Amino acid sequence: MKKTTIKDYYLKYAWLFVIGSIANIIVDITQTTVPEFLGDIVSVVSSKSATVYADIMPIIQKILIASAILFVGRMVLRFAIFSASHRIEASIRHDMFLKAERLSQRYYHENKIGTIMSWFSTDMEAIEEFTGWGTVMIVDALFLSVVSIYKMLKMDLVLTVIAVIPLIALILWGNKVEKVMSDKWDERQQQFDKLYDFTQETFAGIRVIKAFVKEVQELKAFSKVAKENSDKNLEFAHLSITFDVYIELIIGVAISLLMGVGSYFVYRTAIGDPFMLLSHQVNLTPGMLITFIGYADTLIWPMIAMGQILQMYSRFRTSAERIYSFLDEEEEIHNIENPVILEDCKGKITFNDFSFAYPDGNEHSLSNVSFEIQPGEMVGVVGKIGSGKTTLVNSLLRLYNIERGKIFIDDVDLMDLEIRNLREQIAYVPQDNFLFSDNIKNNISFAKNKAGMDEVKEAAKFADVDENITSFAKGYETVTGERGVTLSGGQKQRIAIARAYLKNAPIMIMDDSVSAVDMKTEETILSNINEKRKGKTTIIIASRVSTVAHMDKILVLNEGRVEAFDTPKCLQKISPTYKKMVYLQKLESEINE
Repeated sequence: MKKTTIKDYYLKYAWLFVIGSIANIIVDITQTTVPEFLGDIVSVVSSKSATVYADIMPIIQKILIASAILFVGRMVLRFAIFSASHRIEASIRHDMFLKAERLSQRYYHENKIGTIMSWFSTDMEAIEEFTGWGTVMIVDALFLSVVSIYKMLKMDLVLTVIAVIPLIALILWGNKVEKVMSDKWDERQQQFDKLYDFTQETFAGIRVIKAFVKEVQELKAFSKVAKENSDKNLEFAHLSITFDVYIELIIGVAISLLMGVGSYFVYRTAIGDPFMLLSHQVNLTPGMLITFIGYADTLIWPMIAMGQILQMYSRFRTSAERIYSFLDEEEEIHNIENPVILEDCKGKITFNDFSFAYPDGNEHSLSNVSFEIQPGEMVGVVGKIGSGKTTLVNSLLRLYNIERGKIFIDDVDLMDLEIRNLREQIAYVPQDNFLFSDNIKNNISFAKNKAGMDEVKEAAKFADVDENITSFAKGYETVTGERGVTLSGGQKQRIAIARAYLKNAPIMIMDDSVSAVDMKTEETILSNINEKRKGKTTIIIASRVSTVAHMDKILVLNEGRVEAFDTPKCLQKISPTYKKMVYLQKLESEINE
C-alpha cells in the first residue's frame, strides 16, 4: 500500500505554490535593489555636488517603485501560499475523517478518542503552519540568501566571507538542535494526548462524577495531568527561546564585526592605503559600505527564518508522522474484488458453525453457532449477560472480519457482499441508543435522506413516542442535546426504534431496545412490529421473556453456544435456560402484584 506523504498534497495544489514562489522571487530581487539605491544616495550626498537634490530625486522615485512592487508581490505570494496551505489542511482533514469512518471497531478499542482528537487539532495546526509560513520562509530565505550573497561577492570577497561564516555556523548548529526539538515536540504532543483523553472521559462521565460527589477528586487529577502538560510545554518553549536568543546573538556579532571591519576598510581606502589580504586589494567607499551592509541586513531575515523553519519543521515532522500513521492504518473491513450486491433482499439469514473471538480476546465469544432464519420471520434472542447476543448481531453488520462460509444472507456468503449494500439491508437499533445533538425530526430521519414530516410522524407512532414528542414545547423541533441528554432512557430508545423503522430495511435488528419502556409501551411496539413488518425479517434481543414470547422462534444462547432454537412453546420443554427465565419472570410478576 502506498504510504502517505505531504508531497501528495503539495502536488495537488502545485499551481498555487508556483504562483507564490514566482511572486516571492520577484520580491526578493526587488528587495536586493534597495541597498543599491541607499548606497547611491550616500555617494551623491558625500560628493557635495551642487545638484544633490536633482540627483537624489530619481533614486527616491526608484525606491518608491520598488516599495510598490514589494507590497503587491508580498500580497500575491501570501494569498497564493496561504490559500494552498489551508487547502492542504482541509484535504488532510477530509481524508482523516473518511479514514476514521472506514476503520474497524478494533482500532477504536485500541486507541482513545482523546488521542485521535489531538491529531485533528494540535497536530493539524503544526502541519498547516509549516505548509504556509514554513513554505514562505523556505523559498524567501533560500532565494534571498542566494541573491544577496551573489551581489555581495561581486562587491568584495573578504567582507562576504565575514558575513557568511555565521550563517554557515548557524546551519550546522541548527541541524543538531532540530533533532532535540523534534523529540521535545513529540513529548509535548503525547502529553496533549493524555490531557485530551482525560478531558473527554471526564465530560463523558460528568453525571457519574456529580452523582458520587467526586468533583474535587477529579479536579485534583486534572490538575496533575495539566501540570505535566504545562511542564512539557515549558520545556519546549525554553529550548525554542534559547535557540532564538543564540540566533540573535550570532546576528548581532556578525553585523557588528562587519561594520567595524568595513569602516576600517573605508578608512584605509580614503587615506589612499587600501587594505591588502592575500594579494586581494579592498577598495571600499562609504556608499559601497552602506550598500554592502544593506545586503548583509537582508541576510538577517534568512538567518532568523532559519531558526523558525527548524522549529516549525521539528513540530511538522513529529505531527505529520502521527497523522501519516493514522492515514496509513490498515483497513481491516473492505470489499473483495467484484463484491456481490443484493438487488432484492428477502431476509434469509444462515449461521453455519460460526465461532468468533474479539481481536484482543483470548476466548471465543461465540462457538459453533448454527441456525437459520427464514424470510419474514420474527426471531427473539435471549440468554444470560455475556452469552454473546450483541456479538451475534454485530457479526451480521460485519463490524469485524469473519471466517468465510459461516454466515449467509439470502444464501450469499457475508464476506462476498458489498459492505455498503449489506448494511443498507439492515436497520439496526443498538443497545447504546446514540442520538445526535440535533432536533428530534432530524434524528428520526437520519436513516432516510429527504424523509417527509408524514413519514417521520408515522415512524414515531410505530415506536409509540409521537405523543411524548408532541407534548414538548417545540415538538419535533426539540433539540435532544448531546447523546440525547434531555430525553429519558425510554424516549431515547423509542426514537432510535423510529429511526430504524423509517429505513424500511428487509432486516431489522433490535438489541435490547425496549428494556427502558413500561410493559404497555412494549406491547404496543411489538404489536406494531408484528403488523407493519409482516413479511420482513426482524430479530429482537431481549432481557425479558415477555418481549419475545410471541415471536415465531427464539434463539437461546448459553455461554456463547446455541442451547436451543425453536418456537416458544417447544423451548419450555427443551431449553433449561429459557424455562428458568420464564419461571423467574413469572415469580417476579407475582411478587410485584
